[in-house]
Amino acid sequence: MGLLSSKKALVGLVLMVVGTLAFLPSVVPGVAGVSVYALAVAALVLTVGTWLVGTSGGGRPV
Repeated sequence: MGLLSSKKALVGLVLMVVGTLAFLPSVVPGVAGVSVYALAVAALVLTVGTWLVGTSGGGRPV
């Protein structure tokens, strides 16, 4: 089963992209300090997305 043929994998992929983009304001120079809570949410979204992609296929997740 391919990565793009599973709904679980697609949702995980979208969450990974959103989580990664949520980190960008913290690394751009000249932007006011980003809340620690915003970074925690970005980390959580990225982690859930990675977990969904990793467990979407058959067999043992690595």
